[in-house]
Amino acid sequence: MRLHLGAATIATIAAPLVAQQPARQTDADAYTRYELLAPGSAQFRIIYEITATTPGATMYFNPIRMGSTASDESVVDRASGKPLAFRVANATEAAAHGVRSGDPRQEYLMVTLAHPVPANGGEQRVLILKTYRDTTSYLMRGDTLVFTRPLGIKRNTVVLPAGWELMASNFPAQVLQEKDGRVGISFWNATPSEAAVTMKALRLKAPLPPPPARASALADRLDERTHQDREIVYFLQQPETHAFDLYHDYTESRPGTSTYVNVVRAGSTVSTPSAINLDTGEPVKFEVLVGNAITRAKLNVPDVTPTTEAVVFRFAPVQPGTSIRLRMSETYTDSVRYTRVGDELVWDRSFGRPSNTVVLPAGWLLTNSSIPATVTTRPDGRVQLDFINGRPDEISVLITGRRR
Repeated sequence: MRLHLGAATIATIAAPLVAQQPARQTDADAYTRYELLAPGSAQFRIIYEITATTPGATMYFNPIRMGSTASDESVVDRASGKPLAFRVANATEAAAHGVRSGDPRQEYLMVTLAHPVPANGGEQRVLILKTYRDTTSYLMRGDTLVFTRPLGIKRNTVVLPAGWELMASNFPAQVLQEKDGRVGISFWNATPSEAAVTMKALRLKAPLPPPPARASALADRLDERTHQDREIVYFLQQPETHAFDLYHDYTESRPGTSTYVNVVRAGSTVSTPSAINLDTGEPVKFEVLVGNAITRAKLNVPDVTPTTEAVVFRFAPVQPGTSIRLRMSETYTDSVRYTRVGDELVWDRSFGRPSNTVVLPAGWLLTNSSIPATVTTRPDGRVQLDFINGRPDEISVLITGRRR
């Protein structure tokens, strides 16, 4: 007998099924460091930083790449520095926690988080360490060491074994000597595809000595850009206001540090600051200081003038082996760098951070961007531009737009 069910009845039956669907696993800020072990061993050490962002999640699932044999695994909570429990799980278990995978053979490291991901935009930062053996990714061709591997993670560093020099890299990268003399190849893949990386190296007659001490100006230019996890997002208000909301994320790991000072760029004014500890979701204390108040507070702010503004965020001193991830929010007004000229919106501002996002105001379309960006449209219809600056200096970004 065929039953004819009305739409309301079907919705009533389907509702519990929909409610039972787990929230999709989400993450952010992925970074992978590959330390190549002895040539001929096909082994490399992976140091993987990832942030779980699914609100309320208590587990995080990291896929184990097929074709690689994993060993010597451990997992650490990056906020506290303490180890986290984990085990190998199958695709069925992962799917029950919101992981989408089309291959039932896929296995995962199932990590138990230190506590549920805070629901108010918080995160849980995880460090996964493991050794892979993969004869197709890391091999010797005669006297030449070859590392060839498609990398889906956008921020990566490959470190050669001691005593080897880089002879070829098919992907644009920083080449940076490590403190112990090894050579690292660091790159940011800003494309939507995997990076089909191939690197080749030759053995030196003698290992390289550690790099010499350098003046801070030179050392800053040789800092690993890929590993910097500072990012900023600008939400432009209507151009007549010259105002934009922003938030910037920053990780502090220096023992004893208890403040973050954001000096307001000259020509801008700041209002409505706030901050949260992303690891816990708890608010962070702050105060706005101007001119002599900055000097009296003995903050490390150069060239203070009577109009210099600084927002000071205060938190418990960082303990050795731990870190804190801050999200600081503010509203800026800047009539020089953000304005309207005739019928055109004009944004003219330099970016020093590696990751920068600009969201146009509602009702405006993009007409020009002087620097290449990934462009998307948000669910609310606003246009979003994502800029990746892999350079150690600033990029000057000019954006224009018109009303729809």
